[in-house]
Amino acid sequence: MSTENSASRDAGASTPDDGTEYQPIGSDQIEEKLAALSDEEAHQRAEALRAGLEDYDLDEEDTALLRGWEDGDPEPEEAPAPPVLAVVGRPNVGKSTLVNRIIGRREAVVEDVPGVTRDRVSYESEWGGKTFTVVDTGGWEHDAKGIHQRVAEQAERAVDVADAVLFVVDATVGATSTDEAVVKLLRRKGRPVLLVANKVDDISQEADAASLWGLGLGQPFPVSAVHGRGTGDLLDAAMDALPEVTAYGGLIPRGGPRRVALLGRPNVGKSSLLNQLAGSDRVVVDETAGTTRDPVDELVELGGRMWRFVDTAGIRRRQHMAHGSDYYASLRTQSALDKAEVAVVLLEASEVLSEQDVRILQLVLDSGRAVVLAFNKWDLMDEDRRTYLEREIDRDLAHVAWAPRVNLSAKTGWHKDRLVPALDTALDSWDTRIPTGKLNAFLGELVAAHPHPVRGGKQPRILFATQPSTQPPRIVLFTTGFLEPGYRRFIIRRLRETFGFEGSPIELGMRVREKRTRKR
Repeated sequence: MSTENSASRDAGASTPDDGTEYQPIGSDQIEEKLAALSDEEAHQRAEALRAGLEDYDLDEEDTALLRGWEDGDPEPEEAPAPPVLAVVGRPNVGKSTLVNRIIGRREAVVEDVPGVTRDRVSYESEWGGKTFTVVDTGGWEHDAKGIHQRVAEQAERAVDVADAVLFVVDATVGATSTDEAVVKLLRRKGRPVLLVANKVDDISQEADAASLWGLGLGQPFPVSAVHGRGTGDLLDAAMDALPEVTAYGGLIPRGGPRRVALLGRPNVGKSSLLNQLAGSDRVVVDETAGTTRDPVDELVELGGRMWRFVDTAGIRRRQHMAHGSDYYASLRTQSALDKAEVAVVLLEASEVLSEQDVRILQLVLDSGRAVVLAFNKWDLMDEDRRTYLEREIDRDLAHVAWAPRVNLSAKTGWHKDRLVPALDTALDSWDTRIPTGKLNAFLGELVAAHPHPVRGGKQPRILFATQPSTQPPRIVLFTTGFLEPGYRRFIIRRLRETFGFEGSPIELGMRVREKRTRKR
C-alpha cells in the first residue's frame, strides 16, 4: 500500500483523482472537543462503534485487524557488539566476491574491473552459530595517489577496528610487491591474519597457493570465491581467530541503533556529511561524482546516542541507463533505504530542485520511511537570498511540507547539531500510534463538522477506524462507500494538525463493507 493517500484493494471503484484536496466550509473546534473528552469516554464511544460493525459483512482479515493493539514494547537491552572480520588486499583479487560468498547473498558490488569497491562496507553474517561483522574494503595499491590513496586509507582504517583480517591474494598471479607491502602493514597492526589464496578453482591450481608460503603469514587457505571451494575451511579458521565480542566496537543496544539512510543525487555532499557526523574521514570523498558505489554503514555517536548511518550511492537520472557496478549500486541504494527507519534527503540550497531530487523524494515517500530534508551549503547563501529561497522551497516541496528541515553545511559541519532533533521528531512521529478511542472520536467530530460530499444521491459514512501498525502509521477506515481522494487528503491533513506526525508519511486505507442481509 502506498503512503499518504492510499486505499486498500477492496475499497471499490473510485472517482478520478485530480490531485486536489476537499475544501471544508467553516471552522471546527476538534482539538478543544478532544481535549475535553476523557480517555474513558472516548473508549466507550469506540466500543459502541466497534459493536455496530457486527451488522456488516466482515472477512477474516477484517477480524484480524480489529483484534486490538498490544501496547508497551520492552526496552531494548544492551548487548556486546559482534566481532569484526576485515577483508583486505590489492584491487581485483576477488575481495567483494569472497564477501558475498561469506554473507551468502549478493550485496557487495562486483564487476570485472579493478577498483569497484572504494569504501569499507560492513555486513552482518553468521557461521557455525557465531555472529560476526564482515567488512569489505577497497583495493590497496602501492604508491597510490588521489582517490586511490584515499581508498587505501579506508582499508587501513578497517584493519584498525577489526578483530581479525582475511588477506586476499590472487593465487594465479602470485605475490606482488603490493602484496608484500600490505604484509608489512598488517604485521605492524598486530591483528590475527589469515592468508587467502583466491581463484584456486580446482586441485591442479593448489600448487599456486603453496607458493604463497613465502609471504611469511603461515598456511595459505586455497579458495575459489566464485565457486565456494574451500570457503568452509577458511571460515572455520576465521571463527577460531575471532573473539566472542569485538574489542573495538563497544556496546550496541540489542534493538540496534536507529538506522538513517543518507540519500541524494551524486556529488551533493552525502559522504562529506557522513564524515562530519562521524568526526573522521570515514568515506572516500572526491570531486568525481559517484564516488560511493556501495551503501556504507557507520556507527556514529550524536546527541549522546549511537546511530547507524548509511551513505548511499547517488541515484542517477534514469536507472535503466546505468550499467555494470552503477546499476547494482543503484539497486543497493534502494535496498539500504528499505533497511533504514528514517531517510535524510540531502538537497543543494544553491540549486533549483531537479528532476533527480523529485525522484529521490518520491522513492523515500513510496518506501514509507520517516523523512528529514537537509539543505546543504546554506551557509553560503546571503540573508536576502535565504528569504527568497525559503519561499521557493515552500512552493516546490509543498507535498512534503510536513517533513522537518535542517539547513547545514556538509563540508564544514555548520549546524550539523540540528540534525538530531529533526531525526528524533521524525522517528517519534513514525512510531506514533493514536489510541483507538481518540482516533474514532476525532473522525466523529471531523465528519460531523465537515461531512463527505453527496455523490449520486449517496453519502459514504465512516463506521470505525483503527491503527493496526506504526512505522509508518497505518490507519484503516471501515466505510459504507468509497471516500474520494480529495477527502482522504483532507483527513490526513487534519490528522497531522491534530496529532502531529511531523516527518512521517501516513498510510490511510479503506475497507468498504456492506450491511449483512438479515435472514427471514
